[in-house]
Amino acid sequence: MRIAIGSDHAGWPLKSTVIEHIRSLGHEVIDVGGFSDTPVDFPDVAQNLTSEVLAGRAERGIMVCGTGVGASIAANKIRGIRAAVCHDVHSAHQSVEHDDVNVMCLGAQIVGAWLATDLIDAFLGAEFSTDDDFRRRVEKLNALERSPQ
Repeated sequence: MRIAIGSDHAGWPLKSTVIEHIRSLGHEVIDVGGFSDTPVDFPDVAQNLTSEVLAGRAERGIMVCGTGVGASIAANKIRGIRAAVCHDVHSAHQSVEHDDVNVMCLGAQIVGAWLATDLIDAFLGAEFSTDDDFRRRVEKLNALERSPQ
């Protein structure tokens, strides 16, 4: 699987662990920035990451910022993206299985490297359920996204 990875400066300290772990699982990484601890705006990185997912160059994305919240808000502004902040293993797995989430957002100031690797395992190991209830609900999410404000 190809995974797009992005972080702002607050997520930078955890990003190398995230990349290393994803590669250790046999996945390919597309790094969309930031590339140092120099301040960068998370909406810009989220736009780069979501572009990779929407273009099909990455199957999923992982954003790392301070709390994961800003990255999630930014990513969810992009039509076709379903992003979730995941700081527990159950949510990391269930967000994909029940809600077809394609971008997981992590807070580097909230989770450490050990938990981040467990979250990545759960997120990448999950598949969207074939259950009609979940499929129907995700289609309703898609309809909300298409509806005029």
